[in-house]
Amino acid sequence: MSAPGTGDLAEQPRGGQSTVSRSTEQGTTRIAESVVAKIAGLAARDIPGVYAMGAGMARRVGQLKAIIPGGDSSGSAAQGVSVQVGEREAAIDLDLVTWYGVSIMDISDAVRRHVVGQVEEMTGLRVVEVNIQVDDIHVETPEDRQSRGGQEQRASVDSQDQQRQHDDERPRVR
Repeated sequence: MSAPGTGDLAEQPRGGQSTVSRSTEQGTTRIAESVVAKIAGLAARDIPGVYAMGAGMARRVGQLKAIIPGGDSSGSAAQGVSVQVGEREAAIDLDLVTWYGVSIMDISDAVRRHVVGQVEEMTGLRVVEVNIQVDDIHVETPEDRQSRGGQEQRASVDSQDQQRQHDDERPRVR
C-alpha cells in the first residue's frame, strides 16, 4: 500500500477500454484512455492557428457528423488524437490542420505546451511526449473571414500595440 495521499496508479482494462486508476485510502479513481484523448484534443483546439484535427477521410467524416442534425459528434473532441497510457505516463500523437500563413513550428510548440499542461493538471499523468503531424493547411475562404472577423481585428490591434511598444523601445536618432 502506498503512503497516504500519494496513491498508486495502475492501468486497468474496463469494458475493452484501457483506463488509468489511482487508489488512495479514501477510494479509487479511474480515468479512461478516451478521456485523456479528449482532454488532449480540446487543449490542442484551444490554440489559435489550429484549424482542424484529424487526417484526411476521418476529418471529413467528423465534419459531416457535426453538421447532420442528430449526428453523433461526441467523439469529435478526440478526433486526430491517439494516446498511449501507462501506469504513470502518457504519450500523445496529434494530427493537425493549420491555417495558411501561420508558423507551423510556433503552433506546434504552443499546442505541445498546452496539451502537456492540461493533461498533467487534469489527470496527474506525466506526459512524456506529444508528437505532432501537420497533415494539411487550410486556405482562408470568405466564410472563414466572416467567422474569424473578430479574431482578426483583435490580432491586428495586438500586433499594432506590439509594434508601438517596439518602436517606443528603439533608440531615437535626433
